[in-house]
Amino acid sequence: MQGDYENALLQYQKSLEIRIQVLGCDSVEVAVSYNNIGTVYESQNDYENALLLHQKSLEIKLRVFGSEHPDVADSYHNIGNVYTEQGKYTEALI
Repeated sequence: MQGDYENALLQYQKSLEIRIQVLGCDSVEVAVSYNNIGTVYESQNDYENALLLHQKSLEIKLRVFGSEHPDVADSYHNIGNVYTEQGKYTEALI
């Protein structure tokens, strides 16, 4: 199963590179790529990298959509999930 995660990371990273090159760093599609990579890291219990990528996704979504958008809420949810998996319940609630 671990090999599947590594392949997923490679594919998502290729997608991210293309999206940045073609669409620029502040596109929603780039945010989606960061989110996808973060989710793979989360599945591997690599919470530090998962948080980093989910936070990058959130930053882009906040710039594009503002704070009151469902996609922004999804990013907060993903970050909360990572904190919950780490047992950091206080951070998950913030």
